[in-house]
Amino acid sequence: MSFFHTRLASFFLLIVSSVCLAVSGQAWGQDVRVGLAEGVTALTISAPNAFSLLLPSGKSYRATGSVSVIRKGDGWTMNDREVSDPHVRIVGQGEVIQLRTVRTADGTGTDRSWQVLGPVELVGVGNTMTVISLVPLEEYVGGVVSGEVSPNWPLESLKAQAVAARTYVMYKKMENQQQLYDVLASVQDQVYHGHSVRPESIRQAIQATAGQVLTYDNRPIFAAYSSTAAGPTEDALYVWALDLPYLKGVDCPFDEQAPRYEWQTAFTFEYLEQQLRKEGYVVGTIATFTPYTFTPSGRVDRVRILHSKGEIILRGQDLRRVVGYSKIFSTQFTIQKLGAEVVIVGHGAGHAVGLCQWGMREMAQLGYEYHAILQHYYPGTTLLPLSRVVLTSAN
Repeated sequence: MSFFHTRLASFFLLIVSSVCLAVSGQAWGQDVRVGLAEGVTALTISAPNAFSLLLPSGKSYRATGSVSVIRKGDGWTMNDREVSDPHVRIVGQGEVIQLRTVRTADGTGTDRSWQVLGPVELVGVGNTMTVISLVPLEEYVGGVVSGEVSPNWPLESLKAQAVAARTYVMYKKMENQQQLYDVLASVQDQVYHGHSVRPESIRQAIQATAGQVLTYDNRPIFAAYSSTAAGPTEDALYVWALDLPYLKGVDCPFDEQAPRYEWQTAFTFEYLEQQLRKEGYVVGTIATFTPYTFTPSGRVDRVRILHSKGEIILRGQDLRRVVGYSKIFSTQFTIQKLGAEVVIVGHGAGHAVGLCQWGMREMAQLGYEYHAILQHYYPGTTLLPLSRVVLTSAN
């Protein structure tokens, strides 16, 4: 349905005395600011009933149906009407709002969609926008558990995942108070697909652990987790240069049922050259590459790439990013063959720091309760209710 069109009665213009809230941590309160997408150029907003678009200038536009928002220079085009405010807030009536990023005429952008309940902030960043959803904490945790693991896993494993997800986001809220958002809705932070009806098992896990946070010195820990360790978990020092006493690595003999406990992949030197150039590396024709150094847990710390213009020393985690996380699932690998193709065999999936999700699953199957699972993967931590947690950084 058209918006801002004088012939339609589906909207009216309100001039309100209050301005839009800024996107600082204080303005968003204790809810979670979830970065749904960055670098967006065009977005479609729709809802079953009326919703409002609030501007910092004090204007509020009310609409029904669908609204197209395009980032244009330093301003916005909203169904052909141009405004110059730095950000736009979308507020519904307690019903689901559908957001869809769309490709523009010049081919930029990607097609993605979310369903959200709470307010949404569109923040202009250059000639693109960042899409931020405001989500109540426990609603967010339920969405993360649904996105990260199967609802058919044992209840104690779902509880452990819920506490880890809640703890992670509280840590990030402390860390990112002055940023546009607390977390991204992707594997860069935690997978979150938006609002949906949660399975009963997920709801039980959230209710049973509501408000519980893992702490060290009464503060939320950096509750890192990944899919499959396939051996000892990794020390955070070798992944993010973080020397944290509760992330030094522990034995994990529990994840042999994981689908990527063992894996194999292949790619050509030409592909590796292309990917390195995309990342800004100066690289000639690659002759060979080999693991160069290893972490104490046996994972690849550095690789050496020899090419016609010299050599490149690359962190194992950076090699994964350059080649693709869907090709090199972890840094626990060996090179099986160098030839027309590079053949790599490996174990595990993800960075392997902190909680191992498939290990968590098997521990629950063996009868471990969620607090015991969490103590195993985050030794020396204490489970506290949120009311007793210090929410300021120790730094």
